[in-house]
Amino acid sequence: MLHPSRRQIRVHGIVQGVGFRPFVYNLAHSLGLAGYVLNSTAGVLIELEGAREQIESFLRELRENPPPLAQIEDIAAVELEPAGFERFMIRESVDEPGQLAPVSPDVATCADCLHDFLDPANRRFGYPFTNCTNCGPRYTITRMIPYDRPLTTMACFPMCADCLREYEDPSNRRFHAQPNACAKCGPALSLSLAEVRRLLKAGQIVAIKGLGGFHLVCDPFNDDAVRLLRERKKRSDKPFALMVPDLAAAEQLCFVSDAERAALAGIRRPIVILARRPDAPLSQSLAPGNKTLGVMLPYTPLHHLLFGGEFSALVMTSGNLSEEPIVTGNREAALRLKSIADAFLFHNRDIHTRVDDSVARVFAGAERVLRRSRGYAPHPVALNFPVAEILACGAELKSTFCLTKEHHAFLSQHIGDLENYETLVFYRETLDRMQQLFRIAPSAVAYDLHPQYLSTKLALEMTDLEQIGVQHHHAHIASCMAENGISDKVIGVAFDGTGFGTDGKIWGGEFLVADFAGFERRAHFRYIGLAGGDTAVREPWRLALSYLLDTFGARIDALDLPLFQRVPPRKIATVRSMLERRINTVETSACGRLFDAVASLAGLRDEVNFEAQAAIEFEARALADVDATYPFEITGEEVDFRPMVEQIVRDVQAAKPIGWIAAAFHNTVAAVVVEVCLRLRSAEKIHRVCLSGGTFQNVYLVERAARLLGAAGFEVFLHAKVPPNDGGISLGQAVIANCKLRSCGPGDNRETI
Repeated sequence: MLHPSRRQIRVHGIVQGVGFRPFVYNLAHSLGLAGYVLNSTAGVLIELEGAREQIESFLRELRENPPPLAQIEDIAAVELEPAGFERFMIRESVDEPGQLAPVSPDVATCADCLHDFLDPANRRFGYPFTNCTNCGPRYTITRMIPYDRPLTTMACFPMCADCLREYEDPSNRRFHAQPNACAKCGPALSLSLAEVRRLLKAGQIVAIKGLGGFHLVCDPFNDDAVRLLRERKKRSDKPFALMVPDLAAAEQLCFVSDAERAALAGIRRPIVILARRPDAPLSQSLAPGNKTLGVMLPYTPLHHLLFGGEFSALVMTSGNLSEEPIVTGNREAALRLKSIADAFLFHNRDIHTRVDDSVARVFAGAERVLRRSRGYAPHPVALNFPVAEILACGAELKSTFCLTKEHHAFLSQHIGDLENYETLVFYRETLDRMQQLFRIAPSAVAYDLHPQYLSTKLALEMTDLEQIGVQHHHAHIASCMAENGISDKVIGVAFDGTGFGTDGKIWGGEFLVADFAGFERRAHFRYIGLAGGDTAVREPWRLALSYLLDTFGARIDALDLPLFQRVPPRKIATVRSMLERRINTVETSACGRLFDAVASLAGLRDEVNFEAQAAIEFEARALADVDATYPFEITGEEVDFRPMVEQIVRDVQAAKPIGWIAAAFHNTVAAVVVEVCLRLRSAEKIHRVCLSGGTFQNVYLVERAARLLGAAGFEVFLHAKVPPNDGGISLGQAVIANCKLRSCGPGDNRETI
């Protein structure tokens, strides 16, 4: 070679734990290039020496056909003087202080590994921890970066000669696969799978250690087993998730669209919310009052082997007591789950980071995450602007936090409702680990304005950081903007159950004109009294009574309603007195509370035992072929539903079907969204609308609202990468705080809190 060329190439993105170095090694060899590749804490570093044309071919192939799991953010190449490299090699990883390299989420078993452990002639036949560079554990076993075996929980499993040969063979797909192992040298189970299947057939509950924590497993066709699991787990009605062996089994139980098949079978393998077939012979205790089921496919070899051709579905719910974090350790499980499980299936590979199953729903042909955890976290949300190093502490329900650096927003996995000590410990543990893993030292902390949230209290303890309060619904809209790459002003529609307002009241039916720099509240649902605080959330009849009093006043005494027969007169009198005298009563504009009130008024549910239960069941009852709406009024900035409540009372008295009332109610809320947005567009000349907040998990509502807005000429933006519920709040807090730190935009003089 007369005139060799040399390039140094830095690659950033998800490029560790995805077979990137083996890919580079083989590509360089195929093109006759010398040099090296290594992992660093900043990504992957490559040096190439050889013919200029071959180096250009290498770069073209790298950009156009990277490894299937890699997600390249940028490739930077610089020309260097030739160094006289004689061959191409993989070098030891290096630590570049202060630099970060995103870590891959855990990835479902690939087709090649599935073939290996199902093939009797293969040495990994029946081995439940089979993996390769294209699949297997990543985030849950990673202690530190760079992603090398000594820095994972596989460090205590020295590879046998056969596994080491694969690991060092550039032509093998297990070349530099850090979790590589087999039955001779790798993790092992404590119980035979045949025994586990026998126990499940006998109606037993088995706690099974998985990828990011334990699952509690039983037979979903055995009503006694499902009811026993509910009783022991202290979980009254909240649906249990199912795992099925394949797509055919899913289609036996649910209606599955093409987009839902893709979501089920993708590498993330979330729980996907599907429409249940009415004739599916499952226990009625599986998802009471629900027309949908949460279904997932196996994502580890252990899951595939568990079915063993003997089950068409298994209950697969988080291994925890209700409202506590998922259990990860063997000793912890034996202690905390002993009152639930009849037997335990342990393994001896440590789970470094607990990660629950993700939940997704398909809408408008797109997979939209509702709970962002396994398979998604800790993959960052890419931002189209630079961010300071910030910690955003999130909200209280469905808690997550967010850490930002460079152009990345790293959302934690789903933490849970931050209402007890165990969950707070999980939160702190995960925060410490992610800060170390991604080398982020925040200069500021963003938090929700609610003074009683544990996340807020945690932020206010961080006196060494700049503290930035962010209004809850502004954060919702900013979150939707950030993931959709929007920075200009939008009309933000934020509907949920609760959020502390700047006036000290509880917001949740809000119309904002907003950007990252600030917001103006331009319309909201009329305030009503919330008697008893959280008790009213658990007893929707209190909300119904509040709306009735607001609508009818003293005329309420003349109303003949089934509600007054269902609820004892003494309770009615007590709560009425609280509302009228404003005793232990706060004002709320929350859309979620309106759903609760109407669900109770219509006779569906007067008490709930999990968040949004009444709203979920009310959506399930809504008839698809009803286009009717109820009347409403908009006066100034107030959306007044009293005309609707008056008409609903007449419909209830006339014994109109709940399904018809539910449909007309949903149609009315969608009509309100469109009408207010039309008025704001006329005033502000803004045609972009962001829909965010937990209420927009309601597919009936979001489908109708988005369709009507689109027909009216609006550009509508929804969530997909992060949840619309409070699980996405931390992203919005982070970008708002970043804007404040950088004094961005014309809205600096507006209130961000």
